[in-house]
Amino acid sequence: MGDIKEKLTSVLDIDGSSFKYIDLPRITSEDVYNRLPFSVRVLLESAVRNCDEFQVKKSDVDAIASWEKTSKVTTEVKFKPARVVLQDFTGVPAVVDFAAMRDAVQSLGGSPDKINPVCPVDLVIDHSVQVDYNRSSDAARKNQEKEFERNSERFLFLKWGAQAFKNMTIVPPGCGIVHQVNLEYLARVVFDMEGWLYPDSLVGTDSHTTMINGLGVLGWGVGGIEAEAVMLGQAISMVLPQVVGYKISGKIDALATSTDVVLTITKHLRGAGVVGKFVEFFGPGVAALSIADRATISNMCPEYGATAGYFPVDVKSIEYLKKTGRDSKKVEMIEKYLRQVKMFRDFTNENEDPVFSQILELDLATIVPSLSGPKRPHDRVSVSEMKKDFKECLVNKVGFKGFGLPSGKLSTKVPFTFEKQEFTMNHGSVVIAAITSCTNTSNPTVMLGAGMLARNAVQKGLKVAPYIKTSLSPGSGVVTYYLEDSGVLPYLTKLGFDVVGYGCMTCIGNSGPLPEPVEEAIVKGELVCCGVLSGNRNFEGRIHPHTRANYLASPMLVVAYAIAGTVDIDFQTEPIGRNEDGRAVYLRDIWPTRNEIQEVEKQFVLPKMFTEVYGKITTGTEQWRALSAPSSVLYPWRDDSTYVRSPPFFKTMTRDLPSFEPIKDANVLLFLGDSVTTDHISPAGSISRTCPAARYLAQRGLKPKDFNSYGSRRGNDEIMARGTFANIRLKNKLIGKEAPKTIHVPSGEVMDVFDAAMRYKDESSQLIIIAGKDYGSGSSRDWAAKGPWILGVRAVIAESFERIHRSNLVGMGIVPLEFKSGENAVSLGLTGKERFSINIPEDLTPGASVNVTSDSGKEFKAIVRFDTDVELEYFRNGGILNYMIRSMIG
Repeated sequence: MGDIKEKLTSVLDIDGSSFKYIDLPRITSEDVYNRLPFSVRVLLESAVRNCDEFQVKKSDVDAIASWEKTSKVTTEVKFKPARVVLQDFTGVPAVVDFAAMRDAVQSLGGSPDKINPVCPVDLVIDHSVQVDYNRSSDAARKNQEKEFERNSERFLFLKWGAQAFKNMTIVPPGCGIVHQVNLEYLARVVFDMEGWLYPDSLVGTDSHTTMINGLGVLGWGVGGIEAEAVMLGQAISMVLPQVVGYKISGKIDALATSTDVVLTITKHLRGAGVVGKFVEFFGPGVAALSIADRATISNMCPEYGATAGYFPVDVKSIEYLKKTGRDSKKVEMIEKYLRQVKMFRDFTNENEDPVFSQILELDLATIVPSLSGPKRPHDRVSVSEMKKDFKECLVNKVGFKGFGLPSGKLSTKVPFTFEKQEFTMNHGSVVIAAITSCTNTSNPTVMLGAGMLARNAVQKGLKVAPYIKTSLSPGSGVVTYYLEDSGVLPYLTKLGFDVVGYGCMTCIGNSGPLPEPVEEAIVKGELVCCGVLSGNRNFEGRIHPHTRANYLASPMLVVAYAIAGTVDIDFQTEPIGRNEDGRAVYLRDIWPTRNEIQEVEKQFVLPKMFTEVYGKITTGTEQWRALSAPSSVLYPWRDDSTYVRSPPFFKTMTRDLPSFEPIKDANVLLFLGDSVTTDHISPAGSISRTCPAARYLAQRGLKPKDFNSYGSRRGNDEIMARGTFANIRLKNKLIGKEAPKTIHVPSGEVMDVFDAAMRYKDESSQLIIIAGKDYGSGSSRDWAAKGPWILGVRAVIAESFERIHRSNLVGMGIVPLEFKSGENAVSLGLTGKERFSINIPEDLTPGASVNVTSDSGKEFKAIVRFDTDVELEYFRNGGILNYMIRSMIG
C-alpha cells in the first residue's frame, strides 16, 4: 500500500523558502474532493499527515475521504488537533492532573519528566475576576488586586507549570478572555512547524472554544480529561459527523445587530436538531459578515448543540489577520497554502458549494432585535414581544418559560433605600446589567454600538439607577483602546459601565455581591428580578442566586434595559426614561444604526491597537512578574492549601489493569429530570455560606469573605467534591423541590448531596444517577465528571447525554447508559428508591445493550454509551489518564 503521507507530500515555495504539505486534492478524484465540506477537509488533512497505522490508520483516511457515504452511517475516525487551548478554570485542574501524573509515574518506577504536552498548549488565565468593585474609575485595578490577593497561590502554581512543562504557553491574568485572545492573537490559521504547513485546528477545555471557527480554524470544546489526553499525544476518537450546511443570504437590517442574528440562529439550529453534527456556513450573505460577526455566531455553537459552527477562510479572514496585526509574510503564506489545497472559500461563488448532509437557510433581512431567556440561551424573544412574554413567564407553570406565581403576587412592590434615595423593586426589575463574555466583547460593531447608544442617552439626559450593578468587562485590552479613541467610553462610564477587568466575570457567575438593600428587597417580596447580559449562558442559578430571570442580549440592549431599569417595558410605546425636565425619551431616539456604527469602526479599530496590546501580553502585570515559582520537576504540594491539592485519581493505581467489579445493589444518589446542566452538577460562582464546601473552608479558619468561587478552587478536589450538585436550583425528584439536597434512602434522611454520598461510602454502597434528556448540557466542565467519581457514582442512566459530558464520564471510568428509545424512568415506573444491579460483561462492545435489574423486580435494558473501542479501553483502565500513565511506563 505504501506510505500515504509520503505519496501525498508536495513542496510549496513561498518567498524563497520551501515547505512540505499534504496535497489533499490528489487523494481522490477532483470531483469527489470538491464535494467535501471544508470542515471535513481539515479532518482529512490531519488524518493523512498523522497516519501511522497505530493511532491513525489508512482506514481513517479512507473513511474521511469517502465522507459523503460514510457520514450516513456510524463511522469511527481518529483526529489529532494541531494544538490545545486551556482557560484558567479548567487549565488549573489540567496542570494539577499533569503534576499528579508525574508523581504517579515516579511512584510506579517511571521517569516523571516524560509527562509533558506533546502538542502546543495555550493556557489563558482569564476567568479569575469577580466584580467586587464596579462603579469607580479604578474598578479594574481594584478587582485585579483583589484577585491576586485571593488567587496568588493558584497563579503561582500555573507559573510553575509554565516553567516545568514543555510546549506550554501561559498568558497571565488580566489580559483577556481565552476565546477572544485566541481569535485576536493565538490563532495560527496555518501552522508552520518543522518545515511543514498544515491547517490550525484545536480542542479546548471550554465549550465556547468553537468561537475560533469564525476565523476558519476548526475547533471545539472537549472535557478537560479528553484535552489532557490530546496534550499527551493521544488522537481523539470521534464519530465522523454529518455536516449541516447553513445558507445565509440577504443583509442585516440597519436597526438589528450581530447578537440578534446569533440568537435567531441559535433558536433555529437548536430546533432543527444538530447535536453531534458540524454546521458549516455558506451562501452570499456570509461574505457580508465580518469575522467578528462570524465568531459571535460560532461562539454560540454549544447553545445550538453542534460540535462546530464553521466558516471557511476567505478574503475577510485575510483582512482580519492584517487588521489584528499579524505578520504580513505569515498572512501571505496562509493564503497561498490554503488556495493550493482548496481550503480558501469564495462565498459568492456557488460553484464552490460542497455537498452537505442537510441544508438550512436564513435571510438576514428577517432578523429583528432580540433577547433570549429567561432561563435558556435558545429561548429567543423579540424585543417587541418582551413585555408580553415576561408577563406570561411570571404566571406560567414552573419551567424553562415559567415561574408559577399566583395572581395575588403579580403586583408586589417593595420599597427600599439605597445611598439615601428611595426606590421601588418589582417583578422584572433589572438588578444586574453586564457587558461581558467573549461572545460579544470580541465584536467591535456591537461594542461601539453600546458606546454610541450610551453617548446618545447621556446627551438626552438619561441615567441608570445607582443600585443596578452595571459592569463592562472587555475580552481584551483592544476593546478599551478603541472605546477610548472613539470617545464613547466616558459615556459608558457615566451610565455606570466602568471597565471592571478583562475576563468572563458575570457570564461565568462572577457577578459579585448585590447591594444588601437590593438583596433584602428581592427576598422580602419573593421577586423575580432580572439580569441582562451580553453573554452566552443564562441557566438558573448561574448569574446570581437572586436574579431568577436572566436574559442574553446585545451590549446595546444591555445598556437600554439598564436605563429602563426593568424588562417589563414595551420600547415601541413606552419611553425608556425621562430627562431632568421630565420629557419622555424613547429607545428609537438614541439607537444608532448599523451603518453609523460601522463608519466609526472603520475609523477607530486599527492594527496598531492589536500590536501594542498583544506585544506585551506574555509579560503580565507587576504582581504576576513578582511571583517566584518553584523550579522543581515535581510540584511541592502544600498540605494546608485550599486552592491546589494533589487529586485522588491515581492514589491506588497499579501498573496492571484493575479487575472489573460489577455494579451491584447500587443506590440512587439523585433522581433527575431533563436538561440538567453542568452548572447543576459542578456549579460555578460563589460558594454559599451554608454548603459543605463552606463548612470545609470554615473548619480551616477561612472567613466567608475569603471563600472565593468554585471556579477559583477547581484545583482542590475537597472543595469541588463538596460543590458537586450544590446548586440551589437542582431539582431532585427524591425530595420534590429545588435544593442541593437528596435522600439517604435507607434512613429516609434528607441531607446535602455530599454528606449522603459519604454515608453511602461508609456503608460500602455503590451509587448511580438517574436522569432525563440532555444530561450534562452546558459548559464542558471536567469536574462535572470528576466530582461524581469522588462521590462514588459508578454509572449514570439518562435518556440522552450532551456530547462533551458523556466523553468526560467515560474519561473518569463512569458508565454512561441510555434508556432504550421510547423508554424513560417514568414509563418504567422507577421511583429512585430501588437498588440497581447492572450486568456489564467483560466482552462488552461499543453501543451494546445491558440488563439493569432492581430489588423491586423492575428490569429493563439500557444502551452502554461507550461509542468506540478506545473508550472501552479507557473504561477498563479506570479512566483516560490512567490509560495514558500505563502506556508511558509500559
